[in-house]
Amino acid sequence: MTARHILVAAHTGRPETLEAAVTVCRHLHDAGLVPVVDREALDDLREATGGAELHVLGADAAAGEIGVGDIELAIVLGGDGTILRAAELVRGGSAPLLGINLGHVGFLAESERDDLSAAVGRALDRDYLVEERMTLSVRVKVGAEVVHETWALNEATVEKASRERMLDVVIEVDGRPLSSFGCDGVVMATPTGSTAYAFSAGGPIVWPSLDALLLVPLSAHALFARPLVVGPNSSLAVELLERTPGLGVLWCDGRRPFDLPIGARVVARRSSTPVRLARLHQGPFTDRLVNKFALPVTGWRGPIDSGDGSSPTTGVIPAVRPEVEA
Repeated sequence: MTARHILVAAHTGRPETLEAAVTVCRHLHDAGLVPVVDREALDDLREATGGAELHVLGADAAAGEIGVGDIELAIVLGGDGTILRAAELVRGGSAPLLGINLGHVGFLAESERDDLSAAVGRALDRDYLVEERMTLSVRVKVGAEVVHETWALNEATVEKASRERMLDVVIEVDGRPLSSFGCDGVVMATPTGSTAYAFSAGGPIVWPSLDALLLVPLSAHALFARPLVVGPNSSLAVELLERTPGLGVLWCDGRRPFDLPIGARVVARRSSTPVRLARLHQGPFTDRLVNKFALPVTGWRGPIDSGDGSSPTTGVIPAVRPEVEA
């Protein structure tokens, strides 16, 4: 029988997350699997599990490391930041991410801490659906030279490098200039990222079933600096003008910073490699918004599906229905 490898990704610096990771590792051991962990978490988990056998994610098969292509699934314990880090770990493979929320909002997570054992059981049974989320391919160009390439699930953000200085930028869509202004930065996001940094900056929420790219200026000093939504085949770009008084920095998903020199041009396009999320529940994205943001819907009267195939009826439903998630 072919061995099954499941990555356990966790923020082991937090006691509650380390405890949850130990619980998951023990579940996997009891089911006859050997958990895989990244090297950063290896020592903490070995100590917490009493020296239990753990495989390490890596590229050296001769050293007993497990390649990313051998990972069946990643069980991610923490908030959205941990899920974004886990997406980096499995990049290049096909493993979906099953998020267990131990953070705050946890928009990318599928289950909460109380559902940990049930979620692991369903992972072992392969009882989940896989949802693909588009990502960004990001390039930094200086003149005609590409000086940096990376990617993002949520967003690529061009920001000022120092607090006291702003950036002077020109934004482009499909290789054509649209507007220039001074600002604190510019966010280029996916629909998945529309509920993250772009949302905090005043951008629209875009349903993840829609393929699109967003551009949201940060504290722009301009009459026209509105958020933009363009099609999935378009390209977005932010260029640091020569007159800009400060240097910039590129952040992707709040991680992987890259210093931007004057004149640098950051181009974001749809990537051909999506991130795959494991889903345990089906349901409309609207309900996820209501549940995660605790939106007020008390008093709503609308269609309720009786479940017997007949026409929906109208009635009052609870404000939050946690059993229904996107």
